[in-house]
Amino acid sequence: MPDHSPAPYLSALKLTVSIALGLWLGFLAIVLTGWLLSRFLFNEQLAPVAAAVHQLAQPPAVQPPPEAPTPMFEQYQQNLQRNEQRQALDQARNNPRNLSNPKCQFWLQQDQNAASEKSRANVLQFCE
Repeated sequence: MPDHSPAPYLSALKLTVSIALGLWLGFLAIVLTGWLLSRFLFNEQLAPVAAAVHQLAQPPAVQPPPEAPTPMFEQYQQNLQRNEQRQALDQARNNPRNLSNPKCQFWLQQDQNAASEKSRANVLQFCE
């Protein structure tokens, strides 16, 4: 006949509760130890590190001067200006309002025959 006494179940329950209680107390001990160490021991040792981190987080008081443009960047800017000027001249040539403007027609013709900085500037000045 099998033994159905409550003693084996009771000892298993006691063992489970004891293990759970031991884990919980161990967890609390670890947390308390970490808190105490950070509160008393590391607070004085980490003060210089915290100050350095705080200082690095601050933006610099004076911005360094920008670097001189590189030749490649200067070439890019020149190309950009030439393209903008070319687009403006094309718009002036294709704008129907400029057909009735004699000064614009004169400078458009000058720019077409003998392009110069002066003719381009006058096209941009007298044409819409």
